[in-house]
Amino acid sequence: MIVKGLSSTDHPVQAQIIPMRRCNLACAYCNEYDDFSSPVPREEMFRRVDHLAGLGTTIIVISGGEPLLHPEIDDIIGRIRRHGMIAGMITNGYLLNQERILRLNRAGLEHLQISIDNVMPDEISKKSLKVLDQRLQWLAEYAEFHVNINSVIGGGISNPSDALVVGRRARQLGFTSTVGIIHDGDGQLKPLKPEEMAVYQGMKALNRSSYSRLNKFQENIALGKPNQWRCRSGSRYLYICEDGLVHWCSQQRGIPGIPLLEYTVDHIRREFLLEKHCAPNCTISCAHQTSYMDFWRAPQQKLPALRKSHPELFQIAPSGVTTAASSDVREEEVVSR
Repeated sequence: MIVKGLSSTDHPVQAQIIPMRRCNLACAYCNEYDDFSSPVPREEMFRRVDHLAGLGTTIIVISGGEPLLHPEIDDIIGRIRRHGMIAGMITNGYLLNQERILRLNRAGLEHLQISIDNVMPDEISKKSLKVLDQRLQWLAEYAEFHVNINSVIGGGISNPSDALVVGRRARQLGFTSTVGIIHDGDGQLKPLKPEEMAVYQGMKALNRSSYSRLNKFQENIALGKPNQWRCRSGSRYLYICEDGLVHWCSQQRGIPGIPLLEYTVDHIRREFLLEKHCAPNCTISCAHQTSYMDFWRAPQQKLPALRKSHPELFQIAPSGVTTAASSDVREEEVVSR
């Protein structure tokens, strides 16, 4: 992956696809779900996966909403793997059981991330260790794919210290553990409070090595400081919504808003060189990490401003109501592992 990424910048490294916007939960801080959408038809998802393969994409991460609500998710994973691409998934974990995990094994899933927000469910989030611990035990016993447990701080989470409990449990079961800082509704950073900063430092001590430690993004994010970097979203990282449109990320939906099936190498080259206005205060770690391999080359420039092609897609809420609520950690705003 690294060799391919360094040898050419004309292809995406990672794409995140949304086959199902509906979710079975309603976390108070999340703006990436609704409670009514139908699954994207399997054949349409196949066309999108095939096009991403044609663009030379290395990794496809399936997200949502809740992707396990899609009745043909195994087929979508299988399509990704038949192209030789890495298949990952981000899920709330509620729908996992022994049989479901075995099906994911057979489909060829290679990486699974579950976000757990607290020890006990509350009005902010039901993604609690109490509810999910049995499912984690099943994953430890049956999963043939890598499992990462992501806990969060910020965004109204009642007990920041729960992140350490979740992280220790993940390590006890043999999983990797990360912690994310919940951003605001535009994907922008919010400095941690003293108690949250202490938890962040504790998670760093718990997990001494990770890709994210190769740079200083996580330190500045925790302190609420801007980062100077070259965001390659729209080029090296693509976010494809349920409507099949390409966006910089989940928090900049509508830019550029071009249908994936019309997306070409010319678009990739343009976005690679485009300076992103939101980059300094961004907390979207998958955009950071995907862009990191190109930090040393191709200085960016301010090209003519892009208007949001579909501004109504910018935020999503139950029953289609737009909202300014803080976002979920669907795009893995991971700051420590």
